[in-house]
Amino acid sequence: MVVDRRSRGDDVHLMRFDLRAPGLDASQRAALYRTAIDMSAWADEQGGLGSVVVSEHHFTDDGYLPSPFALAAALAAVTRRTPIVVAAAILPFYDPIRLAEEIITLDLLSEGRSMVVLGLGYRREEYDAFGVDFERRGAIADEKLGRLLQILNAAVDARSTPRVTPAPFSDPLPLIAWGGRSRAAARRAGRNGIGFFAQSDAPGLHDAYVEAARVSGHEPGLCVLPSPEIPFIVFVDDDLDRGWEEVGPSLLVDARSYLEWNDAAGLDHGSASLTPASSIAALRERNGSHRVVTGDQAVAILSTHGVLGLHPLCGGLDPEIAWPFLRRAVEASVRANDLRKASRAAAGRDGGSTAR
Repeated sequence: MVVDRRSRGDDVHLMRFDLRAPGLDASQRAALYRTAIDMSAWADEQGGLGSVVVSEHHFTDDGYLPSPFALAAALAAVTRRTPIVVAAAILPFYDPIRLAEEIITLDLLSEGRSMVVLGLGYRREEYDAFGVDFERRGAIADEKLGRLLQILNAAVDARSTPRVTPAPFSDPLPLIAWGGRSRAAARRAGRNGIGFFAQSDAPGLHDAYVEAARVSGHEPGLCVLPSPEIPFIVFVDDDLDRGWEEVGPSLLVDARSYLEWNDAAGLDHGSASLTPASSIAALRERNGSHRVVTGDQAVAILSTHGVLGLHPLCGGLDPEIAWPFLRRAVEASVRANDLRKASRAAAGRDGGSTAR
């Protein structure tokens, strides 16, 4: 799961890579890919406090990552503890058999540390390029999701003929979830007996998921509803002016690109990751989804919310600039976790004294 460690009371950072990087040449882009792998390996060595998430989109001028399973496999190969999450794979673009094989291969490479969040997508130009009917995307997703889950279940049943091979590492199946912002997405996850990753904590989403699961005979599973109070992307620098100067342009690239895509698709701005800010100054003043914070402020975010969202190469940020920000963020995660453990230990000592 993305947040397994929080169930044990730990604070975590979630590190995401989409490799959106406008204006890079081939060698610069290759270096960005290599840096994502190196950063994931380094973060894993620091204690495995979080997850690494890779995303998917297609046919973009800024080179957005089109093949998340390839990068996820590379990340699984250089890590030992960190969960690897594909979020989201746009299901209507995949053949269910090939997708099942990709999921199982990643599950084996990661020895059960992987999770795949599937989604519908919302960019018509992607559907047109893949030759998939945009108007039927919901029905297509339902058909393919049912087939995918049937194939994955058959992979662990030796009596099934034919069945994809090999069997997965995870018992009984690799972790699968559905992602989206609507009640329809919540119901799709529930009735198929998989987890649900919402894009906001909008009213009704949790209830729609739980009800659909139970009506369909499933026990509700992992349901993630991100609050807009939790920053989506955090960079850490005790000198805030310097930090904004170094990463502000890249943060704005990320913020404006996603907002423009949502506007083009006629979607509302209900996702916790979106901001209407149109300048670096407005992004800083808003102090919302995209933030530069001090180390102490990062610890405070972790203490309040238990999670710190990182996007180290956001908007194609120069790796030489990105590395110090990542190191400071992971240091804050470790410090917050140590403080939490010390607090629990002190509470235990106080409780023991009272009991005596």
